[in-house]
Amino acid sequence: MTQSEFTDSRRCKNVTQFVLLRESMPGKWSILIALSLAVSSFAVAQSVSQYDVVWEAPSEDSSGSMPIGNGDIGLNLWVDPAGELVFYISKTDSWSENARLLKLGLVRVKMSPGLWEQGMVFRQKLNLGGGQIEITAGEGERERRLRVWVDANRPVIFVEARGERPFDLEAKLQIWRTHERRIKGAEAVSARGLTGNDKNDYPIIVYPDTIATGRADSVVWYHRNEKSCYPVTLKNQHLGGLLQKYPDPLMHRTFGGSMLGEGLRAVDGVTLKSQETRNRFVLEIHPLTAQTKTGDEWLELLEKQVERVDSQDFELARAEHRRWWESFWDRSWIHVSGSKAGDEAHVVSRGYALQRWINACGGRGGYPIKFNGSIFTVDAQVGDEHFDGDYRRWGAMYWWQNTRLPYWSMLAAGDFDLMGPLFAMYSSALDLCKDKTTIYYQHKGAFFPETMYFWGTNGNCDYGWGHPGPETINQYIRREWQGGIEITAMMLDYHAMKQDEQFLSETVLPIAEEVLTFYDEHWDRDADGKIRFEPAQALETWWQCVNPTPEVAGLRHVLQRLLALEEGVRRSQVAAWRRMLRDLPPMPVTDEDGKRFVLPAEKFDVLRNSENPELYAVFPYRLYGLAFGNLEVGLETWRRRRVKESVGWRQDSIQAAYLGLADEAAKYVSGNFSTWHKASRFPAFWGPNFDWVPDQDHGSVAMIALQRMALQDNGGQIILLPAWPKNWDVAFKLHAGMNTTVECEVRGGKVLKLEVRPGSRRSDVKLGSQWQ
Repeated sequence: MTQSEFTDSRRCKNVTQFVLLRESMPGKWSILIALSLAVSSFAVAQSVSQYDVVWEAPSEDSSGSMPIGNGDIGLNLWVDPAGELVFYISKTDSWSENARLLKLGLVRVKMSPGLWEQGMVFRQKLNLGGGQIEITAGEGERERRLRVWVDANRPVIFVEARGERPFDLEAKLQIWRTHERRIKGAEAVSARGLTGNDKNDYPIIVYPDTIATGRADSVVWYHRNEKSCYPVTLKNQHLGGLLQKYPDPLMHRTFGGSMLGEGLRAVDGVTLKSQETRNRFVLEIHPLTAQTKTGDEWLELLEKQVERVDSQDFELARAEHRRWWESFWDRSWIHVSGSKAGDEAHVVSRGYALQRWINACGGRGGYPIKFNGSIFTVDAQVGDEHFDGDYRRWGAMYWWQNTRLPYWSMLAAGDFDLMGPLFAMYSSALDLCKDKTTIYYQHKGAFFPETMYFWGTNGNCDYGWGHPGPETINQYIRREWQGGIEITAMMLDYHAMKQDEQFLSETVLPIAEEVLTFYDEHWDRDADGKIRFEPAQALETWWQCVNPTPEVAGLRHVLQRLLALEEGVRRSQVAAWRRMLRDLPPMPVTDEDGKRFVLPAEKFDVLRNSENPELYAVFPYRLYGLAFGNLEVGLETWRRRRVKESVGWRQDSIQAAYLGLADEAAKYVSGNFSTWHKASRFPAFWGPNFDWVPDQDHGSVAMIALQRMALQDNGGQIILLPAWPKNWDVAFKLHAGMNTTVECEVRGGKVLKLEVRPGSRRSDVKLGSQWQ
């Protein structure tokens, strides 16, 4: 890869755009167009730059790390008190033998003379607009600059280092998986699917990584799964007959990387050192995950990947990287301001931008975002024990109630590409879930378990070791299957916004068909011909229910949405949906002292958790609310909710926004974005709350609420500022149905700007009642 002189980002905002154009548009027109694009990109960068995170001292340890990534590859990066640059490397698909999502390793970069020492100037900045971390240390001839970025378009990490005077550079890989080790006790929670085995006949073993020795110019390492918990999981859950049909996704999965750089030589299997002093070095790290028959085959794939990436012109690659991030920030934004809002305006706007940054850094890989840390977990002190960077509380499975929340925030943000991994995981698991339904219940359709490995089964800890089944021994999630309804609702929203008919036919309808069939066939009808959901439960909270609200409201919402589709559906499907809608029991609404409100279920007992299932009729299923009707019933349900709090995965702020409660929603949103993990330096590492650090629900809930405060779309009409407080000024750009974007500016309680694209949808926009 051809590498040009390192240029400080403050002096290259226009250069990057010119690089992109110089190849194809010679002459003065290319310069004029480049300057025009530069002005546009500069405006985007300026608007988000106010939320850049800047530190003026190094960090003590990994709790002072900054996150950066390209959607699949992530770093937790910091400069330690010794002046060394340190970072963990993570990946979205580095699943181990025990289905733990492992780090690839840790890298230390040392400069000589050192980057920083006590008394020197230091500045570390997360440059959101450029998608990079910039570090400056020292002054004059001692000044050094580092720029670290994970290419948005290619699987490679770059560390660029430059000094006013020549220096030496050393890069060292550190791995901690050096020998077989059994994990147990509190640490075993990070492999939670395999815990709870009283007989201890399946010990949880950490296996060592491999260093590929004998390389002169690179450090190469990998972890290769020669064992797998997949067979024991399926066999224990009476699904062993499916092992041939659905190949093991863990066995021989291999992940690692290659570290190299011009002017650097390998001095041992884990260290690169400069041969001579230079003013500039560029360190490259190329991560790779693949399932291969042999380790050598993986090494061949890695070599080809390095060749392919390095064939790209370096400056062009960096310009394209920057352009990706500029385009990302230009999709949408919410900037809260105004003297009346005070400091909370900046806190809210910064929290929104930083959570969106974390979503983008970890949301475009092979698998969905992990609610319990994404790919940005670090080593942690838990009680009296210190666990390595592979630890995360609640382990590797996906809890639907937690996993969904980052994805609901992506719709209005226009981050549709980030939603692909979630939809792909559920689509890929559909066939196994259909077969599982047939084996367990002898009827058609499919259910998705609440706590699910990416391939579609429970963990054995929830199913129960040696449990006869078919339902789980874990009563919290025994019949919590409504996630299949909700992901269908989310997919229908995606389709309504993107108008992607291929997505409808290939993804939405196959999942909708099987989920609805399951709910249609699994329960009996009562004397009136209505489906009677019993036995059932309302989320994890009420364990003994008849006709729980999440199921009844969710099915009603989804069926009505499906029946509203004008194209791409068969007559037989429409007839079946109409029949099922007719057969649904009524919503569990009651009347007390002339006030009507929704109950958690028609009948409910055995309280075990702290959700408000009745408010699922407000969000995510939107039967009651400002934009959807029955507002008074929704408000009375809200007033009577049992748990009143906004933290972690709690949804009070979102539901307040849907009900037009501007002050309540604003209070909750401000509270969420003001509260991050006390031991973490980065101001969007929330948690742990109910999960782990960084908690991906805490910030995402606040994102969703802030969006719905600014804009709500009921499928035909767009309500502007439905729950926006008068004392908050704002400028925003958000997405709505039918490929619509709405850009609005509010100052001093007045709407100063409103742009709707396409213009044909301008007549569909209506101001919220308090703004009329």
